[in-house]
Amino acid sequence: MMLSRRSFLASVSVLALVPRAFAAAPAEPFERAMVTALARDLASRPYAPRPGVPDPWQALTYEQYRSIRFRIDHGLWAGTETPFSVDFFAPGLYFPRAVQVESVEAGMTRPVAFEMDMFDTGPEVPPLPVDEALGFSGLRLRTEMHRPGETDEFCVFQGASYFRAIGLGEAYGLSARGLALKTGDPMGEEFPDFIRFWLERPEPGQRAMVVHALMDSPSVTGAYRFEITAGEDTVMEVEATLFAREELDHVGLGPLTSMFLYDATDRTRFDDFRPAVHDSNGLLIRNGAGEVIWRPLANPRALQISSFVDENPRGFGLMQRAREFSDFADLEAHYHRRPGLWVKPHGDWGKGAVTLVEIPADQEIYDNIVAYWRPATPYAAGSEVTLSYRLTWGEEPHRTPLPRVIRTAMGDKTFGEGRLVVIDFEASPLFDDAEGLEPIVQSPHAQIAPPVLQRNPDTGGMRLAFSFVPGEATLVELRAQLRRDKEAASEVWLYRWTA
Repeated sequence: MMLSRRSFLASVSVLALVPRAFAAAPAEPFERAMVTALARDLASRPYAPRPGVPDPWQALTYEQYRSIRFRIDHGLWAGTETPFSVDFFAPGLYFPRAVQVESVEAGMTRPVAFEMDMFDTGPEVPPLPVDEALGFSGLRLRTEMHRPGETDEFCVFQGASYFRAIGLGEAYGLSARGLALKTGDPMGEEFPDFIRFWLERPEPGQRAMVVHALMDSPSVTGAYRFEITAGEDTVMEVEATLFAREELDHVGLGPLTSMFLYDATDRTRFDDFRPAVHDSNGLLIRNGAGEVIWRPLANPRALQISSFVDENPRGFGLMQRAREFSDFADLEAHYHRRPGLWVKPHGDWGKGAVTLVEIPADQEIYDNIVAYWRPATPYAAGSEVTLSYRLTWGEEPHRTPLPRVIRTAMGDKTFGEGRLVVIDFEASPLFDDAEGLEPIVQSPHAQIAPPVLQRNPDTGGMRLAFSFVPGEATLVELRAQLRRDKEAASEVWLYRWTA
């Protein structure tokens, strides 16, 4: 759709000044450039937090808020030939500021008004005020996936700039974010908000859904476009333009957030019937040189940050490689069905580092793992940055020919001094002839005993075992890989042991 300069500027001006439009308002022209113009305009002015929803909404208890359930038959485009429908979440409790949502059809946008009859409420929910200024806390996308004639949810945007998705047959786990700012910094983290969404109505038979989002934060604003395709893996093509209000010296691109409590690497702090508890159990990196790195996650005693310096990374992601029910023995959480998430940059991202932040946690309700790309050069105040990348949510959305690490376990060495490490690699044709395999184990901080490599009859793959003596060291970096004729025959396994 083409807009005249005058009509485009008029529509931007109206949308920027009205705090919230409502369903009776006339439709306005829409194009993607309008979201970018709004973000640019916001960045030119001092940051102003959005007003909160009325106090009765914010005063809801957890049980009361849970009792406000969206009626699926009231979803946007529900019951029509449109192949997607949209549910909405009520504001309140953990979501004290509402977001605006608009529906885009035939190049025109119209606000979606909040109406209380969109929701079923339990008897414990008190009367709540509703006016033209009230909005939603987020939205949920649905489409037909594996039940003919029925829709299934596959993607949620709710809270700050968080969103998450699942592939076919999976359960929600880790989240992505529009942007991470100052993660792990002593002065605290900054959480940008998606404050407004535009939902493009798909045509009958269309497989992808397009969502636009406007982001705001004290340090930066942004215009985002998501093209989302549901399926066995759910794929998102993300395009973003950022406008820096201040210098961004610690910015995280393509940020992922997950939970790791414990597994066989260290469960000494948890008296729990389950063998493991985590949404993800490792960081996977394919660096600019093509090297494949697997870094098992940890729940450290103190916050720790790991930086994997690189240039033009090919991709990174948090994975859930434990896929059997017996890995967790949890009938409710279904951790074995949580997806992995792979970030594939488009174009050159330059120099920087895949950064992993691991935060101590004592309960599984806390997301304590963050991974993102940190550019080496800060973004100057007033700068404009455009980037694009693909997010793929699935069982393991990125595979290479190299055999994967499928299990890491650690413990005290039964006979002798030090710690014992056991790494299981999956079955692979590269292991058919085990005679030529060479285990390479290294550490700059500890003495390594000669490694032992043998076939694991249960997995059909290879098991590498070695021990190390940390001595007085409180931190030991470890690296291991299988090679054949000096060429990689497995992923690189990295781990940071802390006392």
